[in-house]
Amino acid sequence: MRVADVVARTLANFGASRSFGMPGGEVLSVIDALNAAGVRFILARQETSAAIMAAGAATVTGAPGVLVTTVGPGLANAVNGIADASQEHAPLIVLSGVVDHAVRGRYTHQVIDQKQLLRAVVKGCFEIEAEGAGAVVARAIELAMSEPMGPVLIEIAPGTAQLPVADGDRARAPPRTLKPLYAHTGEAMDTVRQLLAAAQRPLIIAGFDAARFDASEQIGKLSEHYACPVLTTYKGKGVLPESHPLSLGAAGLSPLADRHLLPLVKQADVVVLVGYDPIEMRQGWLNPFDDAAEIIEISARAPDHGMHRVSLRIEGGIADILEGVLASGGGRFEKWVDQAPQKTKAALQQAFAPPAGWSAHSAIATLQRRLPPHATVTVDSGAHRILLSQMIKIERPLGLLQSAGFCTMGAALPLAIGVKSMHPSQPVFAVLGDGGLEMGLGELATLRDERLAVTVIVFQDESLALIELKQRQLKLADAGVRLGRTAYEDIARAFGGNGVRVASAEQFDAALQGAADAETFSLIVCDIKATDYADRI
Repeated sequence: MRVADVVARTLANFGASRSFGMPGGEVLSVIDALNAAGVRFILARQETSAAIMAAGAATVTGAPGVLVTTVGPGLANAVNGIADASQEHAPLIVLSGVVDHAVRGRYTHQVIDQKQLLRAVVKGCFEIEAEGAGAVVARAIELAMSEPMGPVLIEIAPGTAQLPVADGDRARAPPRTLKPLYAHTGEAMDTVRQLLAAAQRPLIIAGFDAARFDASEQIGKLSEHYACPVLTTYKGKGVLPESHPLSLGAAGLSPLADRHLLPLVKQADVVVLVGYDPIEMRQGWLNPFDDAAEIIEISARAPDHGMHRVSLRIEGGIADILEGVLASGGGRFEKWVDQAPQKTKAALQQAFAPPAGWSAHSAIATLQRRLPPHATVTVDSGAHRILLSQMIKIERPLGLLQSAGFCTMGAALPLAIGVKSMHPSQPVFAVLGDGGLEMGLGELATLRDERLAVTVIVFQDESLALIELKQRQLKLADAGVRLGRTAYEDIARAFGGNGVRVASAEQFDAALQGAADAETFSLIVCDIKATDYADRI
């Protein structure tokens, strides 16, 4: 067995089943070992996309994501994707080649200090040596998977990868971990129950960690028992089905939504933050709570921010803590007697109602009607992302994925590839602007080669619309935001997929129906105007 085999088998033992990247001479043995261990290597067209694919796979499986890059330019090109994994708290193992020890001191071709390059965006850096490879990889994985989760760099030289393992060295596996349940009594649980029972205007704000740590059922019970409306971040959507009467939908980057939501948040006398990290929110969410309100934070770890104060923090398993709060009996409560949450919800629905005719709004409403309940939607950064995140109704956790902390462009398509590669039978929709698509057009070839029938929806407004809106708000001339008109439907067909252009809700509906029956990827180009977003997000 080679050292590379120990590395690969350890990753497999910890649950990895896919790896993403681009090959290079320094990682050929690693890729060979990954495939042999069942961690199938998927060829991306550039390394940042591969990092986001791996992060998407990690998000929907809970196993570590694996990115493979070659030495120098390969790793350097992945930095944006690795930084995205850092701020999105994705457990990403970055397997990179490094020059062999024997020539490292005198050879300079493609050589940079890779650890120093990534120091600001990874939790740790390791290099595999001839002995103890399994132990080092296991240590790196456990660091990546510990809270707050994030990327870890593992370097391996090609000569080291091919060495036979030393006697006694072997692949490691995760220990069997037993976590004691929280006691349903005690000061912390009693305090939360008492505060919620006494509250007149309680509110739950749930985030991404509530979605990925499977606290949806408990949040639903808590909201119903104490009559707490539930507001989520964009990546927390679906922890309470958004068709539920107590769901207020999501908040994040929309000034229009915040005009209605922030006054309601200010009225709350008890706010329960469940798996919530304000890294997903805009600056308007600095100190959004009333000075007299009790702010209870329930999280796996304390988020790193200075956005607002907290009165009481309980750390641990989010679902277990909520079970403890729910353990006591008692009747249900009637809260918010002035119906302020219901009025706010109605005002939000009116604010984001589609205008007459074809627009970005009506495209999202059409997608909603065709969206299977078990589908996953990924959305790229831009004006369309804000509108979609506010409009679309998600009924299950992790039903909407995006780069919400880092807000990088070009994330939706690789996220969709990562999800679809792990769940081939699941409907997956990637919603992009034309700017985001052009950043990663090559990944259409990844869809083709992997035979992933993702539905790619492009809102073509020939603009970086969000930045154009900001220029106009500042009364500046347009500069560097206009895009030429590209026939993306033709490009999709050239890549082996289906391509169609639509300019009405009826055409879009028919195209979505056709994509649902397709055996390859479909790209639907929605002709819209950049002005569709003005004063509407």
